[in-house]
Parts: sequence; structure tokens; C-alpha cells
Amino acid sequence: MTAPPVTPDGRYIVVRGRLWRRANPHLPEAERQRLVDDLMAARRAVRYDPAARARVHAAKVALGERGPVWWTDGAPDQNRRMARNTDYADWYAGLDHT
Repeated sequence: MTAPPVTPDGRYIVVRGRLWRRANPHLPEAERQRLVDDLMAARRAVRYDPAARARVHAAKVALGERGPVWWTDGAPDQNRRMARNTDYADWYAGLDHT
């Protein structure tokens, strides 16, 4: 399996043409790993525990994948938008989509 493309500024990955916000790269590794572990445990529990969805959301917010953006330059959040319809359109058009 090939890793998804990452935007030049490192803010998003592209999956099936759609931008998805990446985790905050400024999180200390131990904290990031703890949050990922929490996220994965909550995802596994969603089938059995209705409260697990809230834990998934909380972990994603803490990682920076949801909620307020983690960058500070004022650039808008383009999460979940089709890459071809964003500021990354030219970059995305230049990728090999095979």
C-alpha cells in the first residue's frame, strides 16, 4: 500500500481526491502516540459502545484533525474538500493519479 500524497505545506493528505487534515506535527511524540492509541481503541469500541463516537471525536480534536486548525498563519481550513477545488488544485493536478 502506498502512502497518500501530502500537501506541500504538510497540512493535509489526499484520499480519493479529497483533502483530510493531518495531525498536528508539533505534538510531542509520546502525546501523539497516546492520542492515536485512544483513537484506535475508541474506533474499535464504536460497534458496542454508543459513547465511543464522542471519544473518537475528542481524540481527533486533540490530534488536530478536527476542531481549530493547528497552523497559525491564518490560512483557511480546507478539510474534506475536493483537492481540485482548493488552493492545492495546481499541485494536485500535477500528481500522478494512477
